[in-house]
Amino acid sequence: MNKTKICALLCAVLGASALWGECKIPRSAAEDTEKIMSQKYWDAWNDAAQKKIDADIEANRKADFAFAVGKIADGTKVSVEQISHEFKFGAHIFNYGQLGDPALDAKYKSLYGTLFNSATVAFYWCKFEMQPNRPRFKSEFWDSPEFWNNCKDPKSQIHWRRPPTDEVIAYLKSRGVRVHGHAIVWGSRAYSIPPWLFDQCLEPSERAAFDSIIKEKMRDGIKCADEKYTKAFAKLTAKELDAMLPRFGENFAAAHDKRIRELAAHYGDTVDSWDVVNESVPDSIGDTMNEGGKLMKSQRYKIMPADYTYKAFKTATEAFPKSVKLNINDSPYRWEEHYAPQILGLKKRGVRVDIVGVQMHIFKPSYIGAIADGATIDERQFKIDEKKIYPQPVWDFFKIIDTGTPVHMSEITISAPDNTERGKMVQAIMTRNMYRLWFSLKPVMGITWWNVVDDCGALGEPSISGLFTRAMNPKPAYYAVESLINREWRTNLELAPDEKGEIKFRGFRGKYRLSWTDASGAEKFAIVEVK
Repeated sequence: MNKTKICALLCAVLGASALWGECKIPRSAAEDTEKIMSQKYWDAWNDAAQKKIDADIEANRKADFAFAVGKIADGTKVSVEQISHEFKFGAHIFNYGQLGDPALDAKYKSLYGTLFNSATVAFYWCKFEMQPNRPRFKSEFWDSPEFWNNCKDPKSQIHWRRPPTDEVIAYLKSRGVRVHGHAIVWGSRAYSIPPWLFDQCLEPSERAAFDSIIKEKMRDGIKCADEKYTKAFAKLTAKELDAMLPRFGENFAAAHDKRIRELAAHYGDTVDSWDVVNESVPDSIGDTMNEGGKLMKSQRYKIMPADYTYKAFKTATEAFPKSVKLNINDSPYRWEEHYAPQILGLKKRGVRVDIVGVQMHIFKPSYIGAIADGATIDERQFKIDEKKIYPQPVWDFFKIIDTGTPVHMSEITISAPDNTERGKMVQAIMTRNMYRLWFSLKPVMGITWWNVVDDCGALGEPSISGLFTRAMNPKPAYYAVESLINREWRTNLELAPDEKGEIKFRGFRGKYRLSWTDASGAEKFAIVEVK
């Protein structure tokens, strides 16, 4: 790709004209545009790939529409203004009210309903229900603006990135934003299973047996810690575990069931969709789930309720209204051949799986830099991530996971390689290309960016993966996303009706406001939906 084409792309990323005089590219980047991304990168994102993406967007994201307006005033036209997207452009809203400054909080909150029409709300069990039977639906003193505005080290707070849910959801609903709950059932000890849960589920008669297999219990903190197991546990089969801890197994499963039903009872159809089960693909391989039993030995989480993925979806199918979408969510790139069979198997057993979540985190800034430079790094990791970041591998990947079910690109992280101007542009170019590719894919119904603000992620996540700096200043990646959502992918037209008084157009799916002046001079308007 030559210098002119690269400059045009960079200007598009920043929402500026593709002219050198108007381009807002920093001088350091503009002087050496070929060095922003490697030739290897552009060889994959070549003209043929870009044309296919354009054609697929036209075919999969637009529809023909006709509307009768009758006779209109002479010399006027019908204004066609798209006011919303059918496609879901989202982000998590974990930093709601926690940025430590009213101006920063207001800027952050304003993105929901202007840029994002969907938001993922945190329901991680261990921080949502820190004590048994005390879920954090309502705001308390430590959720107030005064608390966070005077908090010198917000990351040290146990509820950092975990705002109370009722207030957040009420705000989103007031802005017309779709609400997605994440996640109900997840075996992660670091982010989901509460440290108190084992003690609550244990019967006194089983304490000695339990202590013989647990070397160190989970403990609470900013990041909950895994329990550690003895060698005796490693030798046990799932059936032997059942025999050893029958009441614990029953209570553990009942606690998961209770959590699902409580959330369903509290929110009904207020929350539009849920990740019912998060990251369970490895546990679906073979007969690991111990169907018909009480407990299983999870590959990732050690002790879990037997057959927990199916049981969770069964309960959710019963408990939630049919209008609420039930999602499964995973990062399946290392075991993609098992994801579709897991989903199809669940459906065959009679439960609803309405949406398939696909995470795509590239957390390592060094890996983003390697992509930009065309460097070859560890072969296994590179092969995995090629499926994430180049067109043909992505197309192939989607064929493998196809179940005929809509796909949510549910957690997206594209870090910058560094905090230089060139590093920020690398992030923006990759973001623009990936959003275009995902938007073009027919099964995809939405894309959710993960950390909106730099240095506001979870422990271990990169501090430069946001669309905004910590001071809420927009980065080039923000302009990349905003220019696509609010400009390139919106249909706004001025049309003259035909001899029958009808307007016809092809536009992006979503809601439109039509306005015109009829032959009598009266102002008319209509809200319509292009499907």
